[in-house]
This record gives sequence, C-alpha cells and structure tokens, in this order.
Amino acid sequence: MSGPESSSLEESAGEPSQRDYHHPAAGWGAAVSVAKVLAHQHEIPNGPKIILKMNHEDGGFDCPGCAWPDDRKGLRMDVCENGIKHSTWEMTPKRVGREFFAAHSVAELSGWSDFALEDAGRLTEPMVYDPATDHYVPISWADAFALVGRTLRGLDSPNRAAFYTSGRLGNEASFLYQWFGREYGTNNFPDCSNMCHEASGVALHASIGTNKGTVDLTDWESTEALILLGVNAASNAPRMLTYLAKAYRRGAMIVHVNPMIEAAATRTIVPHEIVDMALFQPTRTSTLNVQPRIGGDAALLRGVAKALLEAERTDPAAIDRLFLERHTQGFDEYRAACEATPWDEIVRQSGVPERQIRLVAKIYRRARAAIIGWCLGVTQQEHGVDTIREIMNVLLLRGNIGREGAGPCPIRGHSNVQGNRTCGIDHHPAEAFLDRLAAACHFTPPRDPGLDVVGTLDAMHDGGVRVFVGMGGNFALATPDRAYAFEALRRCDLTVQVSTKLNRSHLVHGKQALILPCVSRTEKDHQATGVQAITVEDSMSMVHLSIGLKEPAASTLLSEPAIIAGMARATLPDTGTPWADLVGDYDLIRDYMAHTLDGFEDFNRQVRQPLGFRIRQPARERVFLTGSGRAEFSVAPLTDVIPADGRLMLSTVRSHDQFNTTIYSEDDRYRGVKNLRTLLFMNRADMADRELAEFDPIDITSIARDGSRRTAYGYLAVAYDLPPGCAVGYMPELNVLCAIGDFSTQSRQPLMKHIAVEVTKATQR
Repeated sequence: MSGPESSSLEESAGEPSQRDYHHPAAGWGAAVSVAKVLAHQHEIPNGPKIILKMNHEDGGFDCPGCAWPDDRKGLRMDVCENGIKHSTWEMTPKRVGREFFAAHSVAELSGWSDFALEDAGRLTEPMVYDPATDHYVPISWADAFALVGRTLRGLDSPNRAAFYTSGRLGNEASFLYQWFGREYGTNNFPDCSNMCHEASGVALHASIGTNKGTVDLTDWESTEALILLGVNAASNAPRMLTYLAKAYRRGAMIVHVNPMIEAAATRTIVPHEIVDMALFQPTRTSTLNVQPRIGGDAALLRGVAKALLEAERTDPAAIDRLFLERHTQGFDEYRAACEATPWDEIVRQSGVPERQIRLVAKIYRRARAAIIGWCLGVTQQEHGVDTIREIMNVLLLRGNIGREGAGPCPIRGHSNVQGNRTCGIDHHPAEAFLDRLAAACHFTPPRDPGLDVVGTLDAMHDGGVRVFVGMGGNFALATPDRAYAFEALRRCDLTVQVSTKLNRSHLVHGKQALILPCVSRTEKDHQATGVQAITVEDSMSMVHLSIGLKEPAASTLLSEPAIIAGMARATLPDTGTPWADLVGDYDLIRDYMAHTLDGFEDFNRQVRQPLGFRIRQPARERVFLTGSGRAEFSVAPLTDVIPADGRLMLSTVRSHDQFNTTIYSEDDRYRGVKNLRTLLFMNRADMADRELAEFDPIDITSIARDGSRRTAYGYLAVAYDLPPGCAVGYMPELNVLCAIGDFSTQSRQPLMKHIAVEVTKATQR
C-alpha cells in the first residue's frame, strides 16, 4: 500500500538493506533521529522547548510513550528518542478536518499506508460515516453523543456493547470510562493488557497476591544483579538504558535473555550524560547475553533453579532457607520437580548449553539482591504464565522479594496501561472493587464477568456484540487474525473511535461509525474550573500528575473525560451521576477514586506531593494476599517448545522506528534495516535448509491449532543471529498470521510471539 506522499520519514527511494548494528544504543544516533522527526513535523522551534518539560513535576506533561518511571531525583533530561518521536508526532501542525474527508473517500484512504494515514495530521472535529458517499462528514458533538446514546439504549442487553481501552488513557478518564460502562450495565472492558501483560498479572497474583511488580527505581539503583527476559529496552523502554549503564558502572551483573541480542544488551551512550556524548564514550549494558529458543525461557529458569538446589548441597547459603520456611508454600514439591527434570531435557528445550545456564545461576547466586524483569517476549506465548511463575520460583529460592534491590519487574510497554487496570478497566473485576464502586458512586454495577479482547472479537464476529467503543489505540491493527478482526468490526451496528490521529481502525468500521477527536497529553485541557491535570501510573506503581503545555490543535477538540461524560449523559438520561461537574473539575473525579481504589486514599493531596506517590504493595512488605497467606511456588512440567520438522517458531516484534502500531519509517536502526518492513529475520542454517539467499522473496504460512493456515506473501528473508528454529518479523503486519483461536489457555493472550510457521520461496502472485 502507498499513500499520497513518501511512505516514511526518509526518502522512500532506496533499496532494502540490512547490516549488523555495532554502535552504542541511544547516543548520537538517537539525537540525529530526533532532529529528523522534529524537522519532518515542522517542530524545530517549539518541539525542544516543550520536550524539556516532559516528565517534570513543575508543570510538565508525562511522556505518552512507554511506562518506564520518571527519575526520582528530578533529572532534567529524563526523555528519550521514542518519547520525543511520540510526542512530536502528535504536535504536528498538519490537520485532518472536513476538507480532508471531503477530498478522500474511505475506499481511497483504505489504500494508503498506515504511515500516510497518521502522517496526514491531527483530527480536528467529530465525523460520522456517510454510507451513501463513502465519506466521513462533520457532525456536531451533541449529535454524535445522541447517536451513541440512542444506539446503546436500543440494544436488548448492555452486554451487546464493548468498551475498549488503550494504554494512552489517563487515570481519571479510565475511572470515568469504567463508571459509564458499568452504570450502563456491562463488564465488557477489553483492553490492551489482554494482549500484552495479562500473563504477568495472572502469574504474579497466583504467586504473591498482587498483579504488579514489587520493585521501584531505588531497587534498580541498589541491586547487584539484573536478569532481563524478552525485553528490547532500547526501543520499547529507552530510559531504562540510563539505569542499565548506572548498574554496570557500579559493578552490578546484568544478564539479557533474548533470542536476539538487541542493542540495549551491548553498549549505550546516554544522551543527557554530556561528557560521554562529547567523547563518544559508551558504557556496557550487559555482563552476559543468553539466546534461548523462542519459548525456551521456562526451561532455562528451571535449569537456574536446579543449579541453585545442587549448589545447596555444599553451600547452604545458595538458597534462603529462613525466607522459605517463614514466607513460602510448596517448596518441597518444587524441589522434587527440579530434581526430576534432567539436564539434557532442560538444554534441549531451552536451546542453551548447560554451562551457560550454570553461569546464569552463578551470577544470580552471588548477588545479595537481584531483580528479574520481563516483557512481551515472555508473556505472548502459550505458557507465559508458567514461565513467569518460574521467574517467581527462582526469586523465592533466594528470598528476593520484599527487600531492597530485589523483586519481580514486569516491563510495561505503554504509558498508563498499568493505571488503566488499577482504575477499573478490567473485564473480570474483583468483587471487593465492585462493592466499593457501588458504595462510592451510588449505582449497582453488574457482577458477571465481561469479555476480553479475544472474546470481544468473537462476539462481534458472531453478532453478540453490536457496538464497539474504542478509547485510543488502533484496535483493528493491534489485534490478531486481521481478516477475522476486520470482519468482526464491520459486522457492528456502530463503531466509535476516540483518537488524535487518523488510523486503520477508522476505515474498518461498522454500519455506522464515529470518529471523536480528543486533546493529546501534550495539550492544555481547558475545563470550567481552569486547565486540568490528569494522573498516570508508571510500571513501578508511582502515580503522578501530567499537565499539557500547548494549546489544543483545534478549538473543537474535547478531552477524553468530556467525551466519556458526553456519551454517558446521552446514554443514561436518568443518571444520578454528576457528569458535568466531574468534567468541570477533575479533583472531583479523584475524590470518587479515593473512595473506590486501594491506595488512593486522600488522592488529591497525595498526588500533589513532589513526584507523586507510590501505591502500597503488600508483597513488597512480605505480606502475601494469596489463599495461604504465603508466597506460592508453582510446579509445572516443562512443555515441548521445539517446532515440528520443517517449521520455525515465529515471534513478532516492533521495529525501532515504531511505537505500537504507529510506524515512523521503514527503517529499524538497531537491527541495521533500511527501507524494509516486509522481512523475516532467520537463522542462516535455516535459510540454507530452504535454499534461501539473503533478500530472497518468501511466503510465510502459519499453522493454527485448528489446522487452518494463513499466509503472508512476498516477504524477504534476512539472515540474523538467531537460534536455529526461530524467526522474527514485525507487528502489526504479521499479526495476520496469528489465528483468533491461537491464544494462551493460561492467560487468553494472543500468541503473537509463539506462531508456528512454514517458510517457502515466494510463489508468483
């Protein structure tokens, strides 16, 4: 597909190429990339001034990119390349209003690239789809809300509607959104967590009684060992590089576990460290890089545990017996499982030599405090929950819970995805939360579990869900099985997308469709009592304020809370909820949140403290809210993760020049790729087995559980340092290969990083 202009920030003319990247992460490469983005969006004068206020308590806005915590010492340059790209992308002076939609039909726009759609600019006014002309046309806010209300009231059950949320939504809007949906009568709240870290929440809750990690930045600054699994920090959480560099300099051991050796696992030059920048002086960010096969992490961790238990025979300090006796349950069963798992099976399933697994165990054993972190490379697999439980088993063996410098650390990918769940965006809410919500907000919420992402897609496809409301994100591209997802959305009576920029989800719509444009996090949110602040929660449970600094892109934009309140008032004409008052003063929303959410007591005062506040984590204090009142070991057999003969295991990833489904260019600097996204990284031996040369055209066919097949045609094979049997390609393009039925039976996450494929030379098409 191609748009009306260049399909990337670079000149698109140019042959695809790939060269191994040997430079430090961040550094001057990041600085040059940022300059290009600012220039492309015509934000050279204003961009740097606004960006220097990002992530600061003195009137700055919170980065709308990743969920890495803000520096607690007030670092003046606590920004990164991707955060700047993401913010500048929304600060563009380009506008998409009624003239744009009059000039371009939906059919025409459907042929544009995803880059060209978003690059068209900021949405400026509400639009409604006109099927007679195949164009979006203007609609007033009042009429848009009336259409939503009329359609929702006309459904025979509230469960015929689903309310989706991406991680961009702030806490106040998240709380209002779930309030609206539950007052309407449904728990159908699919959200991006269903596709990214659902496995983490399930595993952590079972192990230690919380669905969040227990560490904070002070732990990162004092830990003696970091083990990171399935994390591409340089692209997905670039501010982590600062802490990796600090850890290495003070002598901490850093182990990266990933089928690909990413740039963050080598060296970095942190841009705000001026001397290092000037001298081109990098810092190492890794002690050891381990490359398991895709899906081999659980076996590797079982090997670490087995090595620790073997070491205890001669060194009682290899495990923490006192912690195990006082705070855990199931240790004896776990020991027996480790002893019963032979080393040859651990090596075969992990794809890692025994000596290297023992080296990881040695590093971990020598550290008085250790953190284990993980990201989607672990969670988006069939046995993601078992793998994270195995992470917890390894942490428990040495008492690395509830002490300084130690604990589990899920690396969240989007700025407020953790806050969404904290504030009630949950298709299966806890009874205690619903009780508090009912008491504080004076309505009776539904109690039956609702639909997650996979359940919502199935229900839309089968006619069970007739209305889809999306708060942010790009649902059509982010979800699995694109053909199925597109058809599901098109079968809806009404689709509503609340967005800042045009994307694919506006073009894959229901019989009726609304685009409702909102202010971005970089912009001032003007309400009746003045400019409002919102709050967000980072991946380490810190909650802090964010205040936009720019005037909105158009006077016709509304804030997300205002849009939610408008839909709610039109849908619930007899409501007793003071929606107008809540939108006029977000402090009132926070007062309701204080009475509903654990840890948010006295919310308005707490969040106005310097740098905000941290939500209390009982497990951090060794208070485990499990059934036994103790941290629970798990015992799961190792599963066979070796692909069948002739097949590879595919993992989808983001490129460096990408944020979720937003594509900034067709380059991937840290993997040395230029002018190409339709590629498949492969082990050289696997290419040779298929008689493939570099950049040979290939077809990639997935084999679903039900035996059905899906094919991505005309990709290019690219040799890369990967374990045999493994392949890697880009999302969202390769989401087409993940069947709707291929989700984890443990977490219901789509298996975006666990897709069995066959690769053949391209057929003529």
